[in-house]
Amino acid sequence: MKELQERILKEGKVLEGNVLKVDGFLNHRMDPALMHRIGEEFAKAFQYENIDCILTIESSGIAPALCTGLAMGVPVIFAKKGKSANTDKDVYVSTVHSYTKNKDYEVTVSREYLLTVNRVLLIDDFLANGEAMNGLLNICKQAGVTVTGIGIVIEKGFQPGGRKLREAGYKVISLAKIGSMDHGIVFEESV
Repeated sequence: MKELQERILKEGKVLEGNVLKVDGFLNHRMDPALMHRIGEEFAKAFQYENIDCILTIESSGIAPALCTGLAMGVPVIFAKKGKSANTDKDVYVSTVHSYTKNKDYEVTVSREYLLTVNRVLLIDDFLANGEAMNGLLNICKQAGVTVTGIGIVIEKGFQPGGRKLREAGYKVISLAKIGSMDHGIVFEESV
């Protein structure tokens, strides 16, 4: 997605530890028009997958997942990090390690929301090592639902997450795939 690549080059900042900061338009302050087009791109890429719902993880995956759900006309579920007083006790649980925060999170999805779901599309803002996706895949396995595809806004192709997911047989579509950030941001062909 050319527009996304241009925004990454213009506004993205490479931080120590191969962290790409794009919080000016993607995961802190959001550009609604760009999010809308991201949702449309994912809807087009997965239009023949007969998806019942979209599953993402709190919190940065919610905006692209919601825009995709709107474009596809399907509901969106997000895995919650942590529990609150009103969290249902009947939940699927998985542990996810955050690369950027170097912290483990227990994520949950209410069993109620996956009862009538057969085919799920996973959406997230970033894919690096694949920890968030592995957590969501674990929840889908517990629920007995089929993952029809994985949509990623920005993939760090130089880290193993995308390769491992593709080798496991998942259809992974990344709207921007970064091949290197060593001497500036260099994109690979998105798939």
